[in-house]
Amino acid sequence: MKSFTRIALALAGAAALLSTAARADGPQAIGIAANHAGLAAAAGGIDMVHTHLHHVLNCLVGPGGDGFDAAPGNPCGAAGGAIPQTADAATKARLQTAATQVKAGIANPDMGASKKVASDVQAMLK
Repeated sequence: MKSFTRIALALAGAAALLSTAARADGPQAIGIAANHAGLAAAAGGIDMVHTHLHHVLNCLVGPGGDGFDAAPGNPCGAAGGAIPQTADAATKARLQTAATQVKAGIANPDMGASKKVASDVQAMLK
């Protein structure tokens, strides 16, 4: 029984550490999203603007989040999504606003307008 208890405690401790590590990835996902917003703002064609904006959205919402699309890629795969990992209400609201703007940029066929969204979102995320 004693070794079973030790194993159970060790597993519980490991789970707590993994949970803490997952929450710590929220800021990493925000940084990656900000980087890709900058890449979108500097892109030379609308397809690349939209691709990098999809990367931003994927980093913000995470797999299973509203608007997540794995097809363009997910540079935050290991970091998860920033919004679901954020507990602070003000930060979460800012990230949700950014995600809404990114969705509009993805839907907009105008390169100048989409690049402006990317630039604005990059500033929001820094």
